[in-house]
Amino acid sequence: MVDQNAIQKFFNDNFNQFSSETVRAYNLALSQFFSNCQKNIDEVKARDIRIWMASMTERGLKTRSVQLKLAALKSFYNYCVEENIINQNPTIKVKSPQKEDSLPYYLTKRQLALLQEFTINNFRERAIVETLFATGVRIEELLNIRVENIKWETKQIWIRKAKNNQERFVLFTNDCAERLKTHLKTRKVDSDYLFSNSKGRPLSQCLIQQRFREYSEALGFKVTPHTLRHTFATRLLEKGLEYEYIQELLGHSNINSTRIYTRLMTSDRKKQYDQYQQ
Repeated sequence: MVDQNAIQKFFNDNFNQFSSETVRAYNLALSQFFSNCQKNIDEVKARDIRIWMASMTERGLKTRSVQLKLAALKSFYNYCVEENIINQNPTIKVKSPQKEDSLPYYLTKRQLALLQEFTINNFRERAIVETLFATGVRIEELLNIRVENIKWETKQIWIRKAKNNQERFVLFTNDCAERLKTHLKTRKVDSDYLFSNSKGRPLSQCLIQQRFREYSEALGFKVTPHTLRHTFATRLLEKGLEYEYIQELLGHSNINSTRIYTRLMTSDRKKQYDQYQQ
């Protein structure tokens, strides 16, 4: 019942603005909506859209997915109004669902030990795991560390290419120092970068992310480079380190980004209490 010509014209006129992935996602969303609604484009009401969104939520779609599908519908109807294909835009009064306020996921001490043991025979990977956990750096920061940025005497690393161009120093442990020294002694390429490929350039994020997916599959629990950053911050908070210092080590520009770990610990304590009461 939908005017396919209008949809095709929408994509044709936005050919230079939309990526191939956007075209795929938007086309799927429009197809799903009009199959569900069974109305012409000029007959659709805001209520029809809200019903469609509610049905997706009931089927278990994540808020992010619902947001993207609504964005496709809004973009299409904005275009239809601009091109005088329709007079009323039914999406104007439809608000995008708010993304759930998810808490960061971190590893338990046992999970961290399993990950460390799993990578123990690969000196580079073991050093990567230890550095991410010991310093709390982001993956892109890790891969830009040069050997000259490491101050072995004081166990500090100068993070020069940091998010928002905020340079900082992070600390590392004795164990991390030993892992890094072993990695540097045994690697086959002499590179300025701490972790490099066979050509001496920084390792790619895709390679690291792929290895962490393999860890997750082998160990039976999810682990990513960012999981180790969350684990680092949570451990510091458990030991009573002040927010401002954790903020500085993580490179957070806003203290509220650091305070989320308090909510995380409160949530975990509540779960433990509930289990104890059962």
